[in-house]
Amino acid sequence: MQALLDVILPVFLILGAGYAAARTGLFDDAGVDALMRFAQNFAVPCLLFRGVARLDLSGAYDPGLMAAFYLGVLACYVTGYLGARAFFGRTPVDALSVGFTSAFSNTLLLGLPITERAYGTAALAGNYAIISVHAPILYGAGIAAMEMMRSRGKGLSANALIRQIARTLLSQPLVIGILAGLTVNLTGLPLPGVVWSAVDMLVAAAIPAALFGLGGVLNRYRPAGDMRAILMVCTISLILHPAVTFALGRSFGLGTDQMRSAVITAAMAPGVNAYLYANLYGAAQRVSASSVLIATGLCLFTTWGWLHILP
Repeated sequence: MQALLDVILPVFLILGAGYAAARTGLFDDAGVDALMRFAQNFAVPCLLFRGVARLDLSGAYDPGLMAAFYLGVLACYVTGYLGARAFFGRTPVDALSVGFTSAFSNTLLLGLPITERAYGTAALAGNYAIISVHAPILYGAGIAAMEMMRSRGKGLSANALIRQIARTLLSQPLVIGILAGLTVNLTGLPLPGVVWSAVDMLVAAAIPAALFGLGGVLNRYRPAGDMRAILMVCTISLILHPAVTFALGRSFGLGTDQMRSAVITAAMAPGVNAYLYANLYGAAQRVSASSVLIATGLCLFTTWGWLHILP
């Protein structure tokens, strides 16, 4: 119970405050959008920039850590796709969207603050390693799969597909922040102290602003669509992904901090970007939006359970 009170509830209280403010009209849609643009386009990229720039690359990018988490992602993607096709009769395009939602954990806005509150900033190296390739891998795979599915018979060349994926990825502020951090890390580029001070100020606002804004965004969604499909997505995201990651992590002999980072990150609900992906392609939008909303609420309790299981 103490873990629920000290670690998880503060995160969800900020999220809930944003939801309540939007719900009561104290925070209108324009304000929510502006706050999320600030968080996602500026503050959170600075958070990733700082984290990756100061990351011990040789220790953080452990093959076992990455394999445990991303094989879990693959298991969720495939399970969501096959489940949507076999049990709910969804089209291949819709099924890809369901699979993407099932696999796309909210690694940043939920996983990072919960891991930090539970285990401290020293335990975040694994989180940053996972997050640094999360968007490129999932967006790359998701966009490639969807574009290949949609372009069947349209003669889209491999080079054109690669260019489209690259343009999409390189236009993401989060990816830009990660690449800038890697550049500083690998080159040893010295930055003036005043720059780091400014970055630190933006970073201090990143998570609270993003959580408050996320609450406002969630207010726009209402549970709708096939409830069985939504529950399938929630189960895959909140139970299957962390369970696979936990089993693989033990098999690969992950250290305590690595296991914590991998499993807590895997245990997070689908992020809003999963819905944005569904909306981009007009595929399974209601299932995706409802899954983000419901799984975020359920995550309060399932994460508590995983915190008790982890060392």
